[in-house]
Amino acid sequence: MIPKVYKEVIDLGDGREITLETGKLAKQAHGSVVVQSGKCMLLCTVVSNYKQSDVDFLPLTVDYREKFAASGRYPGGFFKREARPSDGEILTMRLVDRVLRPLFPKDYHAETQVMIQLMSHDEDVMPDAMAGLAASAAIQLSDFPFECAISEVRVGRIDGKFIINPTRAQLEESDIDMVIGASADSVMMVEGEMDEISEEEMVEAIKFAHEAIKVQCEAQIKLAEAFGKKETREYEPEREDEELAKKIHEMAYDKVYAVAKAGSSKKERGLAFSEIKEEIIASFSEEEIEDFGDLIGKYYAKAEKAAVRDLTLNEGLRLDGRKTTEIRPIWCEVDYLPSTHGSSIFTRGETQALATVTLGTSREANQIDMPSYEGEETFYLHYNFPPFSTGEARPIRGTSRREIGHGNLAQRALKGMIPADCPYTVRVVSEVLESNGSSSMATVCSGTMALMDAGVQLKKPVSGIAMGLISDGETGKYAVLSDILGDEDHLGDMDFKVTGTADGITACQMDIKVKGLSYEILVNALKQAADGRLHILEKLTDTIATPNPDVKPHAPKMVTRTIPGEFIGALIGPGGKVIQELQKETGTTIVINEDPVTEEGNVEILGTSQEGIDKVLAKIDAITFKPQVGSIYEVKVIKVLDFGAVVEYVDAPGNEVLLHISELAWERTNNVTDVVNIGDVIDVKYFGIDPKTRKEKVSRKALLQRPPRPEGDNAKGDKPRGDRKPRSNNDKREK
Repeated sequence: MIPKVYKEVIDLGDGREITLETGKLAKQAHGSVVVQSGKCMLLCTVVSNYKQSDVDFLPLTVDYREKFAASGRYPGGFFKREARPSDGEILTMRLVDRVLRPLFPKDYHAETQVMIQLMSHDEDVMPDAMAGLAASAAIQLSDFPFECAISEVRVGRIDGKFIINPTRAQLEESDIDMVIGASADSVMMVEGEMDEISEEEMVEAIKFAHEAIKVQCEAQIKLAEAFGKKETREYEPEREDEELAKKIHEMAYDKVYAVAKAGSSKKERGLAFSEIKEEIIASFSEEEIEDFGDLIGKYYAKAEKAAVRDLTLNEGLRLDGRKTTEIRPIWCEVDYLPSTHGSSIFTRGETQALATVTLGTSREANQIDMPSYEGEETFYLHYNFPPFSTGEARPIRGTSRREIGHGNLAQRALKGMIPADCPYTVRVVSEVLESNGSSSMATVCSGTMALMDAGVQLKKPVSGIAMGLISDGETGKYAVLSDILGDEDHLGDMDFKVTGTADGITACQMDIKVKGLSYEILVNALKQAADGRLHILEKLTDTIATPNPDVKPHAPKMVTRTIPGEFIGALIGPGGKVIQELQKETGTTIVINEDPVTEEGNVEILGTSQEGIDKVLAKIDAITFKPQVGSIYEVKVIKVLDFGAVVEYVDAPGNEVLLHISELAWERTNNVTDVVNIGDVIDVKYFGIDPKTRKEKVSRKALLQRPPRPEGDNAKGDKPRGDRKPRSNNDKREK
């Protein structure tokens, strides 16, 4: 039986289209859709169990995978099979998850999976920009309890003109690369990197994206209606007890408010809140606790959140006693670790990041091998968040998705400030040693100082700040919080991180938790963030004002040299013999990359000893030496033969040529040693390839003055030609 296929087409307004299709594939999933743009095709399926899980959160899994077959390639590795997700895939999963999760009911705890697969790749379409659209479209076709349709788009800007879902080639020219997630009514997520743009320009980009998202949300609704919109499933909601909630609120609110107003440390505050909670629990009988013990903790958390939010909105005070615009105390230090190529410590309040920089050759570049993109990064940043940073002991199971996401944000913040002519591959590693609010922004700050300490000539220093928002829809009150604490992150209505230089924004990450946030509030929040960012930047530049002029003595120095393609083989040698011996002899690392266009060899020489680097350069000069016809060169005699002397160019050791005995002097030379001996340094003139011998020809005598011939004599000792009687024509005839 031929399935009935339903389609909706989204016009991007510039000749490109996105097609939503359902009814053909994966019909046993609770919702499935194929999203296509050009040759790019994504299949998204969604499934959610009908039984609630025994957890107090939504066990949602968003999985995004790119199949190598989609681009006609084989997976790397021995097994030739797709394995764990790449960093790029994980970052796309996070983008989608952050928009979907808040739209499920808070009491919906069924195991839910959203699986998105790249089935066909198009070089001119970036698939991650359509992943959010695919996920929401599939959910609209299901019976999930989900608030409303959403979508995500990428925005670029070239020559002042905004573009929806630009190609990778267009992004190279763009000064903005932002992904925005939103419903038809509200913006919910923003993430991206920018080339020092203003706050107003960023808001304009968000508005432009939102208009495109509205069209995509409408197309999803039309597709679901055509397919047949399913009734939302019923599920067992969490138990509620309004009387108990009111009782606990009355017991906890004033006490929590007082502790919050005291402005204590994280540890003291945590203990005080725990005591209040334990006191409330102790006021109930064992039977009551057994009956609704889980609700006590839930309602206490609500009361605590309400008290802390009210304190900020009513009195402008925060948990640690700061005002809304106040930044925690900051101290910084550079060159802390003696053996690294660069290091720094950045401490802001109870958040601390230790950053290190390592300099290397192109061989150390981060290789990216995805079906949708192949390339390499010569600047990359890794972020580590160990459990001790929050005073916890928990299992360590590899790098988490959160660590990958935070590291990527910090990398995007800094990479635009790495100069294009930086010869090194640069790796920054941030170790979070303490955490109480935005360790990712501490990573940006410590990374900036570590790079400057390492002698990387940053265009401009970069700082970052995490901001929060507390708002009351009924009264219209709101407070923007600068440099938020960990607790403020959880209880706020917006968490946004902004990085930049003194001249503009370089990266941002924003999660908006309230509907209908006005652009006016957003602009005010961004401007307050700019003030905080500049304050932090001043602390960084007080510690290290400009990048160190040179790398540290123990750090490797990098010299690059371009050689003609014809000499690459000679520098490598048979089986790599020449280059391996040269590296061993000089203590350097030598990397040769052939330019696919010019076919020239780009040689990188990395070493801590300038003497070793100079030896490598001298060897390269010797190998690539090509004497010019008519030029004069200084040579050294290294061998004497019966028919000449073997000489070596002084400026190009190893380059030898035969100085024939006939080219030593104008006078007849019977023995080479009558003119030159081993070790003599003389000048010769280069004549190129001799057409008779087909060998290179040099001459010493060409530089000497030719002696005059003796008068009245010739080589054979005959009478001078002038004394001979000329023959007449008659003489010739007689003969």
